[in-house]
Amino acid sequence: MKKCMFVLLILSSILTGCWDKRELNELGIMLAIGIDKVEDEYRVTAQVVVPSEVSTKTSTGRSPVILYQENGGTVYEALQKITKESPREMYTGHLRMLVLGEDLAEEGIAKSIELLSRYWEIRSDFYVAIAKDMTAEELLNVRTTIENLPANEMFNTLKTPEATSTSTNGFTLDELIANLTSDGKEAVLTGILVKGELEMGSNKQNVESITPAAQIKYDDLAVFKKDKLVGWLTERDSRGYKAILNNVHNSVTAISCPKGGKATLEIIQSDSKIKGKINKGKPEVDVNIKVKGNVEEVECQINLNDQETIVELEKNTEKQLEKTINLTIETAQKQYKSDIFGFGEAIHRSNPKEWKKIKEQWDEEFSEMTANVKVDVKLVHTGTEGNSFLKKIEVK
Repeated sequence: MKKCMFVLLILSSILTGCWDKRELNELGIMLAIGIDKVEDEYRVTAQVVVPSEVSTKTSTGRSPVILYQENGGTVYEALQKITKESPREMYTGHLRMLVLGEDLAEEGIAKSIELLSRYWEIRSDFYVAIAKDMTAEELLNVRTTIENLPANEMFNTLKTPEATSTSTNGFTLDELIANLTSDGKEAVLTGILVKGELEMGSNKQNVESITPAAQIKYDDLAVFKKDKLVGWLTERDSRGYKAILNNVHNSVTAISCPKGGKATLEIIQSDSKIKGKINKGKPEVDVNIKVKGNVEEVECQINLNDQETIVELEKNTEKQLEKTINLTIETAQKQYKSDIFGFGEAIHRSNPKEWKKIKEQWDEEFSEMTANVKVDVKLVHTGTEGNSFLKKIEVK
């Protein structure tokens, strides 16, 4: 009986509580990781929270984050070196951003993100971006103003609905890997850069000025072929890409009025459908997009109370959007030969047998295929005023 009680006591000490529990004050919270390629090694930069500086009671005005940096033959080796360098155990469970250097992206990103896809402690809901025209190390060394933790500012900017109204887009690690491994679709990632004087970005003065010398800014979309960066979409093409992939919400676009001048529309709803088919032995896709919008600003002489005027505005918007989307498709086909839209996936869904025949030479098939684009626009509201007061000023 005594022997049995002893065994129960031992088991209870093992089975209760968190055997791998780590106290918060023992951890170094890593919010961002940057990966660059330096010769034959990876350079990993970790942006880690300084706990005393994010507390209002103990803050001394120093930087709220510290950068650790190490080189290694693999990403894991470099991270292990950082762990040894830090006085606290590194914790990656709250990772917000992964920034990849442009040079690394041009060589290929698959090997550098393999660890992050399998490491049990890392959640996959962080965003991935490409440091445009600079290294990831340089970008993570810039202090930010609205959020005192730079990684949080980068993350929150991409997460806000307003981000979808621009040419940027947030991509998580899971989404990136799904695109990298998909048959019939290539990956894109948002670009991120430093606007202004890069060398001033790490100074305290950068966050003490109304107009910071250096600011982190999201740019256009990076185009990949397999896992290699092959180029960048322009702002126009990035907007076209987002329209095709149904990522347009609260977007603003300026259109030409029938008799000159401009009107500004807000797209409040967008529904895009891509259908693949084989036409006379050749792959083809239909891209049908339905858009609902509001008239937000009028800088021209039009009568918004006239239904014919509304119809004309809708037609002008349809033509403009169709032109933008067709030019985006042409850029992907002719300049990059990269199917970033998933047209191959659409062909696969509609005709698996034919897809098997053409998937090995899909780059060539994609660059020559026909895409039929149709946009249908409906304007719902014209604001609290029927016609602009500008018309009244003109006739005075």
